[in-house]
Order: sequence, then C-alpha cells, then structure tokens
Amino acid sequence: MIRRISFLLECSRIFSLPTTIFSWLVVFTYSVIYSGNVWYGILCLIGACLVHLGTNVLDDFFDYKTLIKQVDFNKSEYLKNTQNTKCRYLISGVLTETQVLGLAGFYFGCAGIIGLFFYIQCGAPVLKIGIIAGIIAVLYSFLSKIRLSEIAIASMYGPLLFCGVNYVMTKTISWEIFVLAIPTMLMTVILLYIHSVMDFDYDLKEGHYTVANIFNSQLDSLIILKILLIAAYISLFGICIFDISNWQVLLALLTIPLAVDLYKSMTEYSLDNDSIPVHKWFHFPMENMEHIEKLNAESFMMRMYQSRNLMMYFSLFLALGLILANL
Repeated sequence: MIRRISFLLECSRIFSLPTTIFSWLVVFTYSVIYSGNVWYGILCLIGACLVHLGTNVLDDFFDYKTLIKQVDFNKSEYLKNTQNTKCRYLISGVLTETQVLGLAGFYFGCAGIIGLFFYIQCGAPVLKIGIIAGIIAVLYSFLSKIRLSEIAIASMYGPLLFCGVNYVMTKTISWEIFVLAIPTMLMTVILLYIHSVMDFDYDLKEGHYTVANIFNSQLDSLIILKILLIAAYISLFGICIFDISNWQVLLALLTIPLAVDLYKSMTEYSLDNDSIPVHKWFHFPMENMEHIEKLNAESFMMRMYQSRNLMMYFSLFLALGLILANL
C-alpha cells in the first residue's frame, strides 16, 4: 500500500510540490503576523497541494493524448528520451488512461471539498478565487501549448494563492498582498521557464509553442531567464518601498549566488544538453538521485532541482525576513 502511494505521488511529480509549499509559507507567515487563522492557513495549503498534484497529472494525460496521435510515435524510442519523462508511466502502460483520470479526479475532488468548506465559512470571495484557479488548472495543458503557461503559473502562484490564503486566514484582501506575491511568483515562473528551455527541441517537435522556443536557440532564450531573475530580486525592494515590511526581507538577497550558479548551469546545458552539473553542497536537497541516474536523467533533473531549491531558499529567507521585521 505504501509503495503504491509512493509510486502515485512520484507519477504526480511530487518533487515539484515545494514550489506550492514555500510560496504558501510566505503569505501564511504574513497572515499569521496579522492575527490570521493558523488552522485555516494549513488547510488551505493542503487544498493548494492537491490542486498542484491534480494539475500535474492532468497535464501528463493531455500530453500523452497528443503524443499518441503522432503518426511517427514509437513508445520504445520515446522511453529512451532522458529529458521528457513525465509521461513515462502512461507510455509504458504502468497506469491506464482511466486510472490517471481517476487520480486527477481524486486530487481535484478533495480540493473541492476543502474549497466548499471555506466557501461556507468565509463567503463568496473564496468561490470566485476557487473557480478561477480551477479553470486555469484544468486548461493548463492547453495554455502551455500556446505560450500562456508562464501567465497561468504567475496567476496561480501570485494573486490567486496569496489572496486566497490571506482571505481565509484574515477575512481581508488588500493591495499589499499583491506586492508581496511578486518575488515568489517570479521565482516559480523561473522554475517553469527552465523546464521550457530544457524541453526546447521536444516542445517544437510535439507542437508546443512556449515563450522559450520563440527564440532561435536555447542559449538565446536564456535572456528571459536573466530578466526574470533580476526582476525577482528587484521586487524585494518593493516590499520595503511600499512599507509592507522592513528591510529584513532583503535577507532573500543571500540566494543570489545560487541564482548565478543556476544561470551558469543553464548556459552549460544550452551548449551541451548532456552536461551534468557538478554536485555542490548548496544544491541540497536532490532526492532519488540513484533512480534518476538509472534513467540517465541527471542532466535534466539536477537543473530542475537547482531551480526548485533556489525558489525554496528564496522563499524561506523572505518568510524569515517577515518574522524578524515584526519581532
């Protein structure tokens, strides 16, 4: 039973869940400072994680349906692809299409129950936020094919997540929460963008039109990554300028070396897709590396971990800064 659950969570790309958890941590910390309901905040995290996992599974399902429609699609050849492994469990037949849809339905159903509870307890704003988030989650796979995935993720991890958590905890929505959302929102978009850069050739082959493949090459597309990184760090000053919190939030600037390291790593990848980053102490955590090595997916997954961990540490320092500013 435990192995089965572990497998299903792996298929749901649980490794990406910290992006939701650490984004939530920032707005949760801010809301607690303003006497927010802690238990409602924790329940909101559970709901957000369920939506995240459900979106991942549904995205895989629609990607799989697109793949098998290709005339030249060959399962054996595709499974040799070390970069795009997210549909592996469907392509190999370990899970059926019905089971995958059932798993997505389970995640969204549980999230819906939590949303209904909040609607009863907190009122109409919860319903509005939930409906918008639900529409984006269901349509995400289609949006990702028409260069709107970054906007979808920015909406989900920016105003929707921050307003939703803040509202159920404090029963208020203020303009400050939108400014507070910007830094972690950009860091989450960066994680998605890096995935798009590394899937540059595969997305073109499969008819996915992303922001990254607007450019002529992976290396050229890194200009967007540079802009996003700079914008994320500059936006921290907005929190101070608009007097949302004090200078302590600038602790997140301590992650700049990790951002530089990530950019260098992506430059190396753009020049050689098979290059494997040197595993440094500050790259922790990088879980399941033995399994990843068996799949020969270190080049891809280590960089995904690098970008995920940058987002985690950035958010952690930001949350710590909020706490220190209010001691």
